[in-house]
Amino acid sequence: MHNIIKYNDTKISYSDTGEGFPIVLLHGYLESLLVWENFSKKLETTNRVISIDLPGHGNSESQSNIHTMKYMADSVNTVLEHLNVKECLMIGHSMGGYVTMEFLNNYPEKLKAICLFHSTPFADSEEKKQVRSRLIEAIEAGKHVSLAKEHVEKTFAPENLEKFVEQIGFLKIIAINTKPNGNIAALKGMKERKDFSTLLEQIKIPSLWIFGKHDNFIDIDILKKIKLNNTKVSILNNSGHQGYIEEEEKSYEIIKEFLNEIQ
Repeated sequence: MHNIIKYNDTKISYSDTGEGFPIVLLHGYLESLLVWENFSKKLETTNRVISIDLPGHGNSESQSNIHTMKYMADSVNTVLEHLNVKECLMIGHSMGGYVTMEFLNNYPEKLKAICLFHSTPFADSEEKKQVRSRLIEAIEAGKHVSLAKEHVEKTFAPENLEKFVEQIGFLKIIAINTKPNGNIAALKGMKERKDFSTLLEQIKIPSLWIFGKHDNFIDIDILKKIKLNNTKVSILNNSGHQGYIEEEEKSYEIIKEFLNEIQ
């Protein structure tokens, strides 16, 4: 069941299931809280699980022509304040990981641990910024649907495209139903996000960083650009950018082990 609260006069949608230590799930670009449905069912057997539609995605409304990661993090905080969550494990997938790092920067007292799931603390490179600018131009030219479908397929490892046809179809529906203005606002926000690599290097709380060996968006080689002291790294050998789907059980085991260490 989706619940709605207001943040800056716009609707923010979330779900709240299970009991126990809170886990907050933040989805990626062109996704919604629905992408976590199967995965959260595993987590909610032992924990309280809060999934949030980030602004401009799912059933959450857009606030402006740009959704900065700070704005998204503030909207997440509004939900947690409403639910009286004092401390949690925050798991951010892709764009949700960018929001997680911004949340860490602004509300560190509310995080017992974090997990970057197919995400990165680094800011966009100049090349990546140009890619996002071209995407914005294409969406403004009316190519939202075709680009959304193409994006979803790229999030899976090539060898998994046939295996997860049903799941890919479901994700395409979510992506297509993301309104163009929410899509563009997110692209602008990601393009301008801060670099939090130093913050991750100096993090005081436990951190988990999950990679997919066949990820088309996050290269494992970025590990060579950062010095990690309090971060555990796990690699999913048979996944692209959607490990919680492509290797659901393995991903659950990794996160469950991490949970057992921090609780």
